[in-house]
Amino acid sequence: MGAVDIGDQLRAKLGMDHRSWPLIDDAFRILVQTVRDYAIFLLDTRGNVVTWNTGAELNKGYKEEIVDIQSRKPEKELEICLREGRVEDEGWRYRKDGSRFWANVVITAIYKNDMHVGFGKVTRNLSERKEAEMRLIAAYEESTKLKNDFLANISHEIRTPMHGMLSACSLLLDSRLTEKQQETANIIEESGRVLLQVINDILDYSKLAAGSFSINNDKVDVTSLIASVVRGVQTTVQPGVSLRLVLAPGLPRWAEGDPLRYRQIVENIVGNAVKFTEKGSILVSVSLLTEDATTHTIMTEVADTGHGVSEDDAQKLFKPFTQLDTPYEKRRQGTGLGLSIAKSLAELMGGDIGYKPNPERQGSIFWFMQIHTVNAEPERSSEVSRQQVPQGEDFAAQLTHLEEIAPTMRILAAEDNIINQKVLVGLLHAFGFQHITVVSDGAQAVSTLSAAPDTFNLILMDISMPVMNGYEATVQIRNSGVRLPIIAMTAYALKGDMERCLEKGVDDYIAKPVNRQLLLKWLVRPGGAALATAPMRP
Repeated sequence: MGAVDIGDQLRAKLGMDHRSWPLIDDAFRILVQTVRDYAIFLLDTRGNVVTWNTGAELNKGYKEEIVDIQSRKPEKELEICLREGRVEDEGWRYRKDGSRFWANVVITAIYKNDMHVGFGKVTRNLSERKEAEMRLIAAYEESTKLKNDFLANISHEIRTPMHGMLSACSLLLDSRLTEKQQETANIIEESGRVLLQVINDILDYSKLAAGSFSINNDKVDVTSLIASVVRGVQTTVQPGVSLRLVLAPGLPRWAEGDPLRYRQIVENIVGNAVKFTEKGSILVSVSLLTEDATTHTIMTEVADTGHGVSEDDAQKLFKPFTQLDTPYEKRRQGTGLGLSIAKSLAELMGGDIGYKPNPERQGSIFWFMQIHTVNAEPERSSEVSRQQVPQGEDFAAQLTHLEEIAPTMRILAAEDNIINQKVLVGLLHAFGFQHITVVSDGAQAVSTLSAAPDTFNLILMDISMPVMNGYEATVQIRNSGVRLPIIAMTAYALKGDMERCLEKGVDDYIAKPVNRQLLLKWLVRPGGAALATAPMRP
């Protein structure tokens, strides 16, 4: 609604002659004056209050005789109103007694015979609506907190036994088994990994839907990361299917990004190609789309000769809980969240992900594009260290180093779950560590370390323990001056858990179920076993 000349408009519409004008003017005055739900003010051209109605007295609490006609004028609002004809605002307004109410305020420029004669200001009390909105927001925040608490608890309660099961299965697979036993153990491990992926997908989707997902800006070794993903899926490729990786020349060695989430996206599209390709080939190609002095745009494409995607199904590929209605799809396990999560992650990182049919043969091409800020000088990345297992001669050299120092290293392990205690000791024994002291809570860890402060080289710290949790124990250990490495090994794996661990003083964080290769990676890297041989007190 713009600037108005109300009287003239209505008279013209009704076809009234000038002799009837006083009647309509009186009717207007009566109507305006008796409206009680709206505070109506008439302002002059300078913004001074000229008159107001009963609703204004009821809403504001001021009587006519005590209203200050020289009260503060909304100069800025009036300027906008003159320029645009109308201005609207919502906010808190105050009554004479100091109480406040939530108001919708509309100011309209008034003209008579094309001459600006003042402003009409209408204020509506929307306190009930505002209070209802605030109740809804509070209820939403409470439900979100309950949901997050539920996710954290269910994640912990599932991950704890999963850690015991998968770690024990890993130890079992390293032992001497018959062919039938080996097959059974592999089924257990594979099923456990599928269940773990379902849990991770649900947690990731919940965090993304709630807007609480964070991306860490770190260093990504792009080519090594993608090569590692391809190596990791080689054993799951169908017989007769070729899997190739082609890296274009000129790719940057290091770039800024979130290596954990970058890997998650690439693993998803490569894993899908492996899952749905029964014959033919899978080609993973990485190329440089654009580059300048500071940024590179890297494209990862995964082309397969699988069953492909229909035109209708292609429209819903990246929607949550999408599972294509085909007999082949129904034979595959999953939540239908993988591509939806991958797309959300790509967009959070400033990139994109998509699909197109394979133009050469039947099948699909999934692509992932990411713009990276290039880093000439690589720095150690905590995310990379947790996700990438070293390969080749360097890893062999580190294993040799571990074999040399493991027999003399002394490890203090704080873990309250008896099954996980046994599994952890079994893992460490398999790595060659023999001197392991196990305690069942944080208080025992603190007292054991206090009694023999120079005995241990490394602490493996669970977080959720009785008597004293891992956070409190770590703080007490750090406050005592002990600086030996502490690795948090916990089933808490939601947003902020790693950050909280690091804030309390741990050196690194490994989410349960613990991947034995990642644990070994920490133990053999500089900063793991190497730091463990350094002096423990400042």
